[in-house]
Amino acid sequence: MKKSFQLLGGLGDIAAEYDAIFCDIWGVVHNGRRPHFAACGALERYREQVGPVVLMSNSSRPSATIPESFADIEMPDGFFDAIVTSGDAVVNELARRSPGPAFLIIPEGPGSEDDATLFDQIPMNFADMDDADFAICTGLYADEDEVRSYNGILRDLVERDMPMVCTNPDVRVKVDGQVLYCSGALAQNYERMGGEVIYGGKPHRPIYRLGRAWLEQVMGYVPERILMIGDNLFTDVLGAQKEGLDCLFIQDGLYGSTEARFRALCEEHGVAARYQLPELAW
Repeated sequence: MKKSFQLLGGLGDIAAEYDAIFCDIWGVVHNGRRPHFAACGALERYREQVGPVVLMSNSSRPSATIPESFADIEMPDGFFDAIVTSGDAVVNELARRSPGPAFLIIPEGPGSEDDATLFDQIPMNFADMDDADFAICTGLYADEDEVRSYNGILRDLVERDMPMVCTNPDVRVKVDGQVLYCSGALAQNYERMGGEVIYGGKPHRPIYRLGRAWLEQVMGYVPERILMIGDNLFTDVLGAQKEGLDCLFIQDGLYGSTEARFRALCEEHGVAARYQLPELAW
């Protein structure tokens, strides 16, 4: 039986054991505002010495837009081969339901256009709840909103038996040290109320199919020895478990400040990673 949460000295300790890497973006290679240069350097070295790196993000945005966001925070080059996103993974579902109309829950204000890029490639009409066929949730209207303040909207959607497409399954993320809630938090509440939610990103299968399809295209086969790297227990670690992948968990304090609280949380939810680091480095 594999021991869980083995503390490593760095990625270099285990790099040769894996033919490819799936790596989370937010919280691993940057914090939303600044690059994590040691992490980028470790992935670049892996690419040079071992094999390809596929960045795997639960962002609602299409993968083609991610390099532009990297440039905005001056990310270095050369540390990845491809990017797949939750936005990519829900495109087929949205295309199947196109042209809607859809009831849209999307961030407002500066930056809201980022999530809206998802609809550049899919014709979609939007409508009020009474006229919509289904709902799309890409995030909370405002960063400071409380999740429970959406319960009235969610109950109204449940009463209308309206399926919801959640474009980002993350429940919360850290942005430069501040914890913010994501569309996954609303989607979880919607499910608890009896609503139907369709996901594409981690820990659900569609995004891993995209990652493996890319590896098959460039390597000629899908390797069995793929390492997942991420900082989210319920997307990165749980997804790796579901997909039969070893996982290197980056414990950045998102799940409690003490080891005892962290371990108790893992045991409560039945999640475990094979390896652990406080931050990704070689």
